[in-house]
Amino acid sequence: MAAPVRLSVRRGDGAVVEDLEWSSVPLGLLREARPWRTFRWFKGQQHYSGIYWSATVGDHVIYESRLELGRLMFADFAPEVRHIVAQPFLLKADIDGKVLKHIPDYLLLTDDGLVVVDVKPRHRLEKPEVACTFAWTREAVTSRGWRYEVWSEPDPHVLENVRFLAGYRRAWLFDPGLVAALRAADLDGMPLGDALRLLPECPRPLVKSAVLHLLWSGHVTTALDQPLSAGHVLRRAA
Repeated sequence: MAAPVRLSVRRGDGAVVEDLEWSSVPLGLLREARPWRTFRWFKGQQHYSGIYWSATVGDHVIYESRLELGRLMFADFAPEVRHIVAQPFLLKADIDGKVLKHIPDYLLLTDDGLVVVDVKPRHRLEKPEVACTFAWTREAVTSRGWRYEVWSEPDPHVLENVRFLAGYRRAWLFDPGLVAALRAADLDGMPLGDALRLLPECPRPLVKSAVLHLLWSGHVTTALDQPLSAGHVLRRAA
């Protein structure tokens, strides 16, 4: 982009590296970055902050709103996402004699490249200051050949289904033999209710949780735009 852009990042060891040239910042530094901001919980705060254990990262990832938590779960659920960094860096741009600053919400390392994500409620997207920040951020991100995404409220049914399946994301909680038996079964085209009745020699609650883990992990898929039910048809992932 025409305006000079600089980047500051908090390294994995906690040290801060400031004002690096945006176009030449190495990917390894960003992958290991720690969240730029730290936040505190206090009585009466207007946003919902917390930490989420990510199966993709194998560690906790922070969020600063329920909407950010939703995007975080979607990233954790997506098989193409290989790594997630929250608040990965501080961008600075010199525009019209002013130094503008912005901290994106997430950096996603995917099979198709890097994605920088900002999360914002839909009703705030047209605010001039928000639109301006996202415009120059998009220009900076795409100048490196990366993708920039502004994420707002998703389909509520999909969100609820992903949130439900996230309860089955911890692979070590499931019996490896049971999961292997279900993986070996021909689940393609089978209604979810029938899949839950497979392996009658095993306790049904364990079979149910293992099938839902296979949905979370992407071994099988199904339509998520309606509440999950016994009639949902499973499809083997491509």
